[in-house]
Amino acid sequence: MRPDNRGWFKENWQREKIAAIPELSQACREFRPVQNNISFNAQPGVTRGLHAEPWNKFVTIAQGEVFGVWCDLRADSPTFGKVFSTRITTEQAVFVPRGVANGFQALEPSIYTYLVDAHWSPQAHYSHVNLADPALGICWPIPLDKAEISAADRTHPLLADATAVPPGKILITGADGQVGRALATQFPDATLCNHSDFDLTADYQALEDAVNWDEYAVIINAAAYTAVDHAEMDRARCWAVNAAGPAKLARLATNHDLTVVHFSTDYVFSGDAPGDQDETTPIAPSNFYGASKAAGDAVIALTTKHYIVRTSWVVGDGKNFVTTMVRLAQSGAHPAVVNDQVGRLTFSTDIAQATAHLLAGEHPYGVYGFSNSGQPQSWAQIARRVFEIVQVDPNHVMECSTEEYTARVSTQASTASPTPTAPATAAVPTPVLAVRPKNSCLSLAKIEATGFIPPLWEARLEEYVRNLVAPDPSSFNSEEAE
Repeated sequence: MRPDNRGWFKENWQREKIAAIPELSQACREFRPVQNNISFNAQPGVTRGLHAEPWNKFVTIAQGEVFGVWCDLRADSPTFGKVFSTRITTEQAVFVPRGVANGFQALEPSIYTYLVDAHWSPQAHYSHVNLADPALGICWPIPLDKAEISAADRTHPLLADATAVPPGKILITGADGQVGRALATQFPDATLCNHSDFDLTADYQALEDAVNWDEYAVIINAAAYTAVDHAEMDRARCWAVNAAGPAKLARLATNHDLTVVHFSTDYVFSGDAPGDQDETTPIAPSNFYGASKAAGDAVIALTTKHYIVRTSWVVGDGKNFVTTMVRLAQSGAHPAVVNDQVGRLTFSTDIAQATAHLLAGEHPYGVYGFSNSGQPQSWAQIARRVFEIVQVDPNHVMECSTEEYTARVSTQASTASPTPTAPATAAVPTPVLAVRPKNSCLSLAKIEATGFIPPLWEARLEEYVRNLVAPDPSSFNSEEAE
């Protein structure tokens, strides 16, 4: 504050300065107001509250002095029902988190002003608690029987009867996919949307009208076009889902101040360089699928609050490389699998747990490489390990180079035979094979720095395969497959 002979001047809110104070809560540092409200209190004793809404407030005093009171009504808070109070003058400011009931009493004629980061909505969840509830233990400077209080504020419920303000909801797109199913288990209270519920190729207004976004805090985008080879021919559809769709989500997130979790892929890299690729590795996709995912990443990265989780070689509940190898092993097949594409498997359950970890903590927004940990292996080596776990001779897996595999598929396509999609041997007609990166290894250093250590892919693979072939793990001798 800068006083002079005219009065004083102060910056009431300055986002960059606030964001630079690490001691403040993440919600305060990220606060993006959309509305300013002012309450003029003509005399001492004017008392207002206690009101809790589903938005954050930044409270300051433009003139006079008030006695501020706050009661935690957040449903998920360990301090639910606790009260805090303090005097506020023109020299203080108070950040009031979403769901905390706000109230005050004017100690002199005063102007009370506050910024909020959401607009009032008739559909929003509001809660109140009575100013005079003895359970709150508030020592009002001016007794309430001598205070000026509205009739509505006098009739608010006691704390014991007050409605808690629920946390912002989570919406999951692509909930019927491998990652989506794992996310649904991880977030049982989330709104689950498949393609028919929430179509990323629809116009923006349809997505805007899909739900009441005032109730939501997070979008987790697990929807994607993942048919890598078919994307080379079906480019319009692939782009609509993987690039244009995330652009609409980014617009939703910006308009409603939502956090976005978006899943990316190692295919945004060329995979030509050795070693683990980290979050700073240049984007250089070798196929159209990778290009569409890179475009989607770029638009999500423009949102204020985003986590882009870049994965590789995903395995979950559904059809994937591992389930294909199990089926082939059990059928006595001798599949040819490429031996010059190297990476680590990423199990969808661990993707979901990592997502929950990022959302639960105040971790920096941005891109995070994520796979299971362990020694990088080729597709052929992983296939051999699957055969071993199923107790089939791993030598049944025939190794070949990517070039040899591509030549074989091209020959099969020319004779109209069913052709496999690399690296698995699934019978899906694929006249064009997309170029795959030779190196799909992702650095885990950034995600591990947040405190999340991905489990070994080898252990996850054995658990996954054993559950596929025998739901009762006790039927196995743990040493049989060694």
